[in-house]
Amino acid sequence: MFLHSVNLWNLAFYVFMVFMATLGLWDVFFGFEENKCSMSYMFEYPEYQKIELPKKLAKRYPAYELYLYGEGSYAEEHKILPLTGIPVLFLPGNAGSYKQVRSIGSIALRKAEDIDFKYHFDFFSVNFNEELVALYGGSLQKQTKFVHECIKTILKLYKGQEFAPKSVAIIGHSMGGLVARALLTLKNFKHDLINLLITQATPHVAPVMPLDRFITDFYTTVNNYWILNARHINLTTLSVAGGFRDYQVRSGLTFLPKLSHHTSALSVVSSAVPKTWVSTDHLSIVWCKQLQLTTVRAFFDLIDADTKQITQNSKKKLSVLTHHFIRHPSKHFEENPAIISDLTGTSMWVPVKVSKWTYVAYNESEKIYFTFPLENHRKIYTHVYCQSTMLDTNSWIFACINSTSMCQQGVDLSWKAELLPTIKTLTLRLQDYPSLSHLVVYVPSVHGSKFVVDCEFFKKETRSIQLPVTHLFSFGLSSRKVMLNTNGLYYNIELLNFGQIYQAFKINVVSKCSAVKEEITSIYKIHIPWSYEDSLTVAQAPSSTEISLKLHIAQPENDSHVALLKMYTSSDCRYEVTIKTSFSQILGQVVRFHGGALPAYVVSNMLLTYRGQLYSLFSTGCCLEYATMLDKEAKPYKVDPFVIIIKFLLGYKWFNELWDVLLLPELDAVILTSQSMCFPLISLILFLFGTCTAYWSGLLSSASVRLLSSLWLALKRPSELPKDIKMISPDLPFLTIVLIIVSWTTCGALAILLSYVYYVFKVVHLQASLTTFKNSQPVNPKHSRRSEKKSNHHKDSSVHHLRLSANDAEDSLRMHSTVINLLTWIVLLSMPSLIYWLKNLRYYFKLNPDPCKPLAFILIPTMAILGNTYTVSIKSSKLLKTASQFPLPLAVGVIAFGSAHLYRVPCFVFIPLLLHALCNFM
Repeated sequence: MFLHSVNLWNLAFYVFMVFMATLGLWDVFFGFEENKCSMSYMFEYPEYQKIELPKKLAKRYPAYELYLYGEGSYAEEHKILPLTGIPVLFLPGNAGSYKQVRSIGSIALRKAEDIDFKYHFDFFSVNFNEELVALYGGSLQKQTKFVHECIKTILKLYKGQEFAPKSVAIIGHSMGGLVARALLTLKNFKHDLINLLITQATPHVAPVMPLDRFITDFYTTVNNYWILNARHINLTTLSVAGGFRDYQVRSGLTFLPKLSHHTSALSVVSSAVPKTWVSTDHLSIVWCKQLQLTTVRAFFDLIDADTKQITQNSKKKLSVLTHHFIRHPSKHFEENPAIISDLTGTSMWVPVKVSKWTYVAYNESEKIYFTFPLENHRKIYTHVYCQSTMLDTNSWIFACINSTSMCQQGVDLSWKAELLPTIKTLTLRLQDYPSLSHLVVYVPSVHGSKFVVDCEFFKKETRSIQLPVTHLFSFGLSSRKVMLNTNGLYYNIELLNFGQIYQAFKINVVSKCSAVKEEITSIYKIHIPWSYEDSLTVAQAPSSTEISLKLHIAQPENDSHVALLKMYTSSDCRYEVTIKTSFSQILGQVVRFHGGALPAYVVSNMLLTYRGQLYSLFSTGCCLEYATMLDKEAKPYKVDPFVIIIKFLLGYKWFNELWDVLLLPELDAVILTSQSMCFPLISLILFLFGTCTAYWSGLLSSASVRLLSSLWLALKRPSELPKDIKMISPDLPFLTIVLIIVSWTTCGALAILLSYVYYVFKVVHLQASLTTFKNSQPVNPKHSRRSEKKSNHHKDSSVHHLRLSANDAEDSLRMHSTVINLLTWIVLLSMPSLIYWLKNLRYYFKLNPDPCKPLAFILIPTMAILGNTYTVSIKSSKLLKTASQFPLPLAVGVIAFGSAHLYRVPCFVFIPLLLHALCNFM
């Protein structure tokens, strides 16, 4: 019956939208590189020593605990307090376990053993009882206060020690990183209690799903504090994102706000981290061996030799983090590196005058210095590029100042090099170093190892190639191509017109090589100059390599940099680069950046459908099918233009002032614009997806009601249509009061769910009664119609004596179908707080604070009345016309204020439901 009410064209459209959504979802959940993280293993059995907290604290936070991580002999030794190491506190995130500290704790312990425990770290971890704080924000403030108490407790464990710490370092995973930032907002918190903050996959900008106002209020408090007090916050902070493998927290949310007066914060994607170079999912970021090794190396480089604790020097902390997480020169970190190095000793000096040079070193018996005079090369070339496959940490490239052929001291250029997976490289622009006379490449004496050093001089214009990206709406049907015909080692391909998050491309690099016996490795690096989200691809030549090109962060308006494809190639190969639009990845970006707003658009479609049904009932006395009314009423031009006009008017000062006077919240579209999340036609695309979702969810609910009614008839005796319509049955007030008490004493979402079950039961009962009635009627339609008219003829003006005909029952079921769809979304959006309450039931019987309680108080009696409401009882209501007009502005409002604040969506739904219920009395 539901499908019969939709024409084939509309059905084809709904199927097509499902296909489009499937493409986008596939790209988000499966369209990324395989997990290249190595698993980190413990060398000894991990132990978690529970730290005894003060009794008052344990009583105030019964669900929370503090642990010290240890293994083997270390764990045994440290069961006797006090401690002597450097404290690090790990904060798990949403549903996270305190045991997740074991990966970094174990690696740090091995590192300490390597240096005979000259320095070591004590890793503590907080047990938040695996609370679902991404779904329910009411406990975030409580977690923050508990962490403050934990820090004070940890520092007391070091009292009386010679090098007792005065602060702790914090590693926060997911929401744990936000809790760490929130510490600074506490009134009695001393900022110097934290010396370093590293967050892993933490959504700093906004919540992934704003499901209650407590989450958004918490975010507003934290971010506003950090922005307003940026000049006074001296906390060095590093945020590491997982990249495209992390579909739970997109990397754009993890980037800390860039403030000109707050320079002690870094944000980077794991695929850009040196020696890591992999994308991590939301959980593997805490155990990914490559990333944890990098983090531990940074921790040990942060130690101050005098205090044997993490340094208080902010400049050094930022230098260490930049060295390990941003650009690694393939040298051990030095706070003040020696720029001038001695080039003396028994070494060969070999002059090289050619512009392109390769040296294969194997079992070298003595050191060799290869010198490249720069005077003649400056006249012809603009740059020099060198690379070495020897990945040790020794200096390997120098420069002589005003020398003839050799020099005793040289400028160490190795600090300007960059480490890549298989090579270390250095590129210099010659005009930036006018005083340098020679470039010197050092080849040490090695035994049993083989490596290759290459150098070449080149003109920038021969190695920089512009490649405009294809148009967004080319759908991958057209492509652009460049050929690299020269035999260079390094190329920069400028990807013109690329800088928006809705752009997505596939780059295909085909390498063709001359006959060579050895394996040739090429490296392709996507470099995004306005954010640290680079990605590297290592390919063996000859080969055909596909690279995905899309962004986590859109290019800022005032930024003129160009995204680059840096190619580290072989002189024995020729390369062909092709770029074309990837339509599936564009859909993936839509889902990734805006998928969370879909419920608001689905509800907007349903409200328009609801409006059409109420108006149809008012004007014609009958209610049309849900699917028919969805096709007729759910049109984007009824909603989008109003939102666009409001956003445009907010650009004027007078309208902004009026907006503030009316105490209206900020328009969600303005928030998305400020986060550079505006796609072309994104609202239209989401509305169409919302229409499709509304249709299929309507089909599902209709089928579910019919299935349940069939089960009801199979289990119970067939029921009849009610002879007298009673809006308020004897048990209704009692049931309403009980559910309100449940809401007050336990959880509002539980009461809403129970009310929803009662409402569905009433609808299923009505469907079963109608089925029984139809099965008992004669087949002759004329006779049936006459009996309907006869039944309707006896209707009284008094609502309490109305009789329900089969037609009225069908109309009521159509209306109930829409109401069920709307209520389903209210229940779904309130479920997170119910899940949180159930999970913590052994600690708290009453959820406090409860985001659903105010809504429950209004919705419970409304659903109770609607469950006993029939269309025949409200046709003559004076309020029906008004009730039919409200859903349209509310459909606009739910898009304007609910797409980025999902907890507001139920507020726009219960208003027309309440008016519908009141139609029974007016």
